[in-house]
Amino acid sequence: MCYNRETIRSKSQDPFPDEVPMNYLAHALPFLDRPYVAAGTGVPDWLTVVDRRVRVRSKQAQPLVDGCGTPLAAVAGGIVQHIRDDARFHESQAFFELSLELTVRARDAVGPDSGFRPSFLGHLLVEVLLDATLTAEKPDRLEAYYQALDQVDAHVVQDAVNRMAGRPTDRLATLIRAFRRDRILWDYLDDGKLLKRLDRVMRRVNFAPLPDSFVDLLPDARRLVDRRKDDLLHEIPTSG
Repeated sequence: MCYNRETIRSKSQDPFPDEVPMNYLAHALPFLDRPYVAAGTGVPDWLTVVDRRVRVRSKQAQPLVDGCGTPLAAVAGGIVQHIRDDARFHESQAFFELSLELTVRARDAVGPDSGFRPSFLGHLLVEVLLDATLTAEKPDRLEAYYQALDQVDAHVVQDAVNRMAGRPTDRLATLIRAFRRDRILWDYLDDGKLLKRLDRVMRRVNFAPLPDSFVDLLPDARRLVDRRKDDLLHEIPTSG
């Protein structure tokens, strides 16, 4: 990985941040007809943002997957699928090459930087732009994703997580409601709106704000990710 997600967790002071920039759609795409599974695929990333003390690992979720179609089993199945797919995604040659290329371009765009802001941006752009390219390819995918999330009871998802996690959270349900209300993934299709989202992320994690000129690299970044999307998703289910 090109950056440590502890950066988001440790520096964010807002218990319900509005920025959760990861590849949610790519994880959920095969499960849009099973809303609680789709929600489960978002749980690991939601937790890294909203409650950094809470972890759900495969060994905790796997025993609950065979639960006769209950929401608990569905959420557990989504979590297990996310963890499995994330490992394949981040260990792929395509991810390594793209995140490195976008890190270099981000470094050139933001100027000298003694921290790891460029590598953070390189990683972030691969994930966000993967969801963007999947949406641009079939816009109804993202609408179907949010419609699926609208069908779940946020407290049921939170209760399922609390059955699996070593410690409980009372923050997840609030984040889920805000996430599906704000529908921020639509903003990733527009360069100007995406720049604003990225800049808010930078401010949230105490990095310097992005220059307005950063928007100029986004069209090429989109094309790079679009060309490699099949490589990024190799051996990862993507029906939908």
